[in-house]
Amino acid sequence: MSQETALVLFEFVALIFAFTFHEFAHAWTASYFGDQTARMMGRVTLNPIKHLDPIGSVVLPLLSAFTHMPLLGWAKPTPVTTRNLRNIKRDDMLVTLAGPASNLLLAIASLILLLAIKHIFKTGTDAVFNAVDFRHGLVDASLSGTSVIYPLSLLLYCSVVINIVLAIFNLVPIPPLDGSRILRNFLPYNIQQSYDNMSGIIGIVAFLILIRTPILGWFYMPLLSIFDHLIVLL
Repeated sequence: MSQETALVLFEFVALIFAFTFHEFAHAWTASYFGDQTARMMGRVTLNPIKHLDPIGSVVLPLLSAFTHMPLLGWAKPTPVTTRNLRNIKRDDMLVTLAGPASNLLLAIASLILLLAIKHIFKTGTDAVFNAVDFRHGLVDASLSGTSVIYPLSLLLYCSVVINIVLAIFNLVPIPPLDGSRILRNFLPYNIQQSYDNMSGIIGIVAFLILIRTPILGWFYMPLLSIFDHLIVLL
């Protein structure tokens, strides 16, 4: 298996779990604040089948990865009936923020597991640094280590990268991303109606601009750099 193919498969696995945990976080938080819509639809679960969209979660990510495009995709949106929330504006924002927050939490958890591997196992340091090099495409990196901690370290580091990207990406205030719902809550009522009517056009144009420019990297690369430094220093 080539290095490129291996990396695509590891990133795909990390992306599937990131999508699942993201939507689960939305559903659980909505249920906690009084809206049981997602719970009744079986969405308060970590079962990927309940959250994933065959095209957006499987076909498009694999296609984009193998065609050297940014790893694009989506999961099924979590249904939220805002009138069921105890405090509509506050709780709607918390339900929305739960998704990106869950991805940041997964990135931190993956970092902690990488540091545990680094310090517990005899070849842990080599495995973790190899994973970082492998993900960044360095030619001397490989998965040829005799221990299972080599592929495990790569999966965890891919989880760090994927979840940081998803957390930042979903906070961008363009429809239908989570950031647009947060922005909507700060708009006056009359502007909200216009925003909702134009959200489809705005979202398509802004999304195309976003994926074809380095703008997203300006935001997630500094955070990823912090994680990389922690892996080296701790």
